[in-house]
Amino acid sequence: HVQLVESGGDSVEAGGSLTLSCVMTGYFYTAACMAWFRQVPGKGREGVAALYTSGDRIYYAESVEGRFTISSDFDKNTVTLQMNSLKPDDSGMYYCAADRLRCLQSRQAGLDDASYNYWGQGTQVTVS
Repeated sequence: HVQLVESGGDSVEAGGSLTLSCVMTGYFYTAACMAWFRQVPGKGREGVAALYTSGDRIYYAESVEGRFTISSDFDKNTVTLQMNSLKPDDSGMYYCAADRLRCLQSRQAGLDDASYNYWGQGTQVTVS
């Protein structure tokens, strides 16, 4: 079955940078929608960035546009989130998610947690 494992979460000062990585195993199609979501206690999951690994779709939440970069190396089944100029509001549990095709429908679908079937356990990011 499909498994996602995140890494890279840490505590950093505002203005700093972090790189999150997610490795997917057990997925046997040639491309996937992969995304990063974040969640803080008491709130739902917020879509941060998403892409289709064939390269023709990339979406960002407005709050991270210009600061975060999502990329993938599908030969290694890996998606990376480079986060720069971090703010305290960027704090939260960051989850990697994957699905076969639904992110292709629209940006809204790509950043909607209902579009994803597969989820990692999360990695904590704290910005102070």
